[in-house]
Formats: sequence, C-alpha cells, structure tokens
Amino acid sequence: MTKMEQSFGALDGLVVVDLTTMLSGPFATMLLADQGARVIKVEPPGGDNTRRVGPHPEGGLKMEDAGYGGYFASINRNKKSIVIDLKNEEGKETLRRLVDQADVLVENYRAGVMERLGLSYESLAERNPRLVYAAIRGFGDARSGESPFVDWPAYDVVSQALGGMMAITGPVPGGEPTKIGPGVGDTIPSMQCAIGILSAAWCAQRTGKGQFLDVSMVDGIMAICERAIFQHSYTGEIPGPEGNGHPLLCPFGVFPAKDGYVALAAPRDDFFMLFAELIGQPELGADPRYAEMPERVKRQDEIHAIVIAWTSVRTKAEIAEVLGGKVPFGAVQTAKDIFENPHTAARDMLVDVGHPGTGKTFKIAGTPIKLTGTPGGIHRRAPMTGEHTAEILQDFGFSNEESDHLKKSGALG
Repeated sequence: MTKMEQSFGALDGLVVVDLTTMLSGPFATMLLADQGARVIKVEPPGGDNTRRVGPHPEGGLKMEDAGYGGYFASINRNKKSIVIDLKNEEGKETLRRLVDQADVLVENYRAGVMERLGLSYESLAERNPRLVYAAIRGFGDARSGESPFVDWPAYDVVSQALGGMMAITGPVPGGEPTKIGPGVGDTIPSMQCAIGILSAAWCAQRTGKGQFLDVSMVDGIMAICERAIFQHSYTGEIPGPEGNGHPLLCPFGVFPAKDGYVALAAPRDDFFMLFAELIGQPELGADPRYAEMPERVKRQDEIHAIVIAWTSVRTKAEIAEVLGGKVPFGAVQTAKDIFENPHTAARDMLVDVGHPGTGKTFKIAGTPIKLTGTPGGIHRRAPMTGEHTAEILQDFGFSNEESDHLKKSGALG
C-alpha cells in the first residue's frame, strides 16, 4: 500500500474486500473490522440496499441520496466504501486489482452470481494464490456439497426454520414454533464465517496458500441446535418448543416479578439448596423430592410454582437484593434498561458514532471481544456511499489518470 494507516487492533494489516449486503455478510466483516482489519466495502452503483433501511434521523441522508439509516450504521462501522459497477468490464478489472493485493474476499450472493460475472474463486485465486475467499449462502456452495436447495434464496427466518431452531423455541412447551427476535439466522453464521476466515488466513500466512470458505446459514443454525440433534439420535424423540424452561435442568428459566420478569437458574444441587435458604424455605433443599436434579426435573411444575410464588410478589430490584451474586440470576432487560445499566457503561458496550447530516451522535452496540494487548473497538462511523473511492484507488496503486478514466467510463459510481 502507498498509504499506511495507524495501527489498530489485532488484525491490523489484514486486508478484506467486502462484497456483502444485508446482515449475514456485513456482520462477519464488521467483526473483522472491529479488530483492526482494513475492510473495503465494495458497493454497487446507488449503494448497498440496506442503506435505505431505517431508522432515518431528521437531517440524515435520505433514500434518494443512497441513504444512511441506523441499520447500516450499526453493522458497517470501521469500514471504507468504494462504488464499483461489476457489470462493467473495467469495473470487474478494478475489483480484480483490489483482490490481487487483498488477504480476504467475502461475498453473500446467491450461488453462481460471481461465476456469471467472471469473478469466480478459481479465477481470483489464480491471480492471488493466498486469497481466502469466503461465501455465506442460505444453503451453502456446491464446492462443499451441493444441496438440492442451493439456488433457493434465504433470510434469517428461513435459516431459523430449516436449521431446527424454531422447532425448539416457543413460549409454551409443545406449542407453536417461534422465531428468535434478533436475526440470529444471519449473525450466527456470520460469527462462524469470521472464525473460518481467521482459521484460513492463519493457514495462508504459514503456507502461502489460500482457500475457499463456505458457510451455509442453515448449517450454522443446525450446528448450534446440537442438543436437539443428539437427543433425537440417542432417544428417537423429536424435541419441541420448551417454553422458558429447560428439559434437563430445574429450576432454570424465566419467572414473573412484580414489575417484569427475571431469569433464574440453579443448574447444580448446591445452587438449589442456597436458593431455598435465601427465599426462607431451607427445607426444600433437604426434601428428597427436590434435593437432586433428576427429581426436580420430574417435578418441574411443582418447583416452578414455588419459584413463581416467591418472585411474583417482589420487584426485580427486591429479587436482585436477595439473589444477586449468590445464585445465577438476572432481570429481563429492555433496551432502555440496558442503556441505564452500569454494567453496559463499564464494559464500553454502547458507543457514540456520528450520523452524517445530523450533527448528532447515536449509540450503537460495541464489540464484546475485548483484547487487552491490542484492543479493538469502534473508531470510525460507517461510510457514506463511495466515500473513500479516491483514497482506496490511490492506496492500491491506481494512477490519477486511471482513476479519472474509470469514473468517466462508468466503472466507478
């Protein structure tokens, strides 16, 4: 590179070309950018479609200006943007020149898109043998095993459904399946992709040889539903929605308080004995019906009734005063509660970022990955569309004449 940036984070020096959109891909590259990787977000003319997803604060960029909503701002921080038209032949060659000097390329197009553009892994790896090429798709890539659904589009709710997560999630045991609120059907495969990228990059650093990395969103969800998999294999049972309890532990779940709900867990016998003492019913811990976990699981309804009778007449604060720091416990928090919780501030988990056009800052979630020697974090707001085009081209060795020509030819947005 002709321009060296200030060292930042453990991944300083790792160059990532990011062709992703929506949530699964951008979240993966965000994780890398938070730890110091140089992530170059390559956007199509008009910008990433998720720029148009709100909320849009007053004074901010509107949809007709390519947009810049809170959704985009949260998951594209620490990245730099260049607009390249990949349907333009010179645009494709521009991308190839970026990839020639990159360590990683990440995309989450449907299978076959990059091949039709003439930008397949094989063609890019021929030019850059150490390239790690990562793809996140709903049903994976044929290179790793061709699913009969390889051409189907997929989003969060689809991967939660097909991966088995919804089948074991629901408010009532045996009841209707329920989608988990956050887009875990995207973000869980994103985290798995980030781990895969770092694994492959470490291998490439040692061997000089990159590889293709394939993460299926459906596979990613199935892998974290591992309990349902082994339960069915070992017992033949088909696990269903479990409500807020646990099929193997008791008490373990969510219980009503006077002013909301609390989560409480006693996954060991000694925790249950301590809980019984703290609520003024020490005899429960000595009762042979409840003293050991297998017996408590058989009598979940009885145990839960005892817990509810105690929690439901107390506020969350009163419950915390008795149980906090002694048995596993936590109040169910809203976003407002999280903003006010001293833990959040102590862990630097809400970070202020500027929002173009508003003159204001807004909070987004910080990184939970804390490294003491090379601390990552959020050091730059998400980019405006094509904000860093000139800088990126210069850094990758394009002359001023070449840059001007590419702009006039329509290769650059």
